[in-house]
Amino acid sequence: MYQQITLIGNLGRDPEMRYTPSGVPVTNFSVAVSRRWTGQDGQPQEKTLWFRVVAWNKLAETTSQYLTKGSKVLVVGEMEEPTAYIDREGQPRASLEVRALTVKFLSARGDVVESHVGAGGATVAEAGPGMSDEDIPF
Repeated sequence: MYQQITLIGNLGRDPEMRYTPSGVPVTNFSVAVSRRWTGQDGQPQEKTLWFRVVAWNKLAETTSQYLTKGSKVLVVGEMEEPTAYIDREGQPRASLEVRALTVKFLSARGDVVESHVGAGGATVAEAGPGMSDEDIPF
């Protein structure tokens, strides 16, 4: 069996990178995904879901180096089992975690730099429209 999730949203805080005891880099960051619509009363409505994203190896290093709070990203990954908890107001909640396989950095200019895990765990980068190989920061 296989499942995959695609998210487009903004980072809620700067990424945090650390290393496992065996030296493998791992980066965590949160992504807010918002949905907007007009309610039956004609008023604008919005709902935001937060996802915890985990990136490993070269993808962890790249996301840690180039993403900051507020960055717009597209993340493709695998959903982990949700973790249930009770929030400060006593309401039941779930923590949603995604293991990133692909992260696209979406800039304000509409240029895209993509980084994803290729065969054998190697990271592959591709330039978006209007970019050359020299423009890729990794």
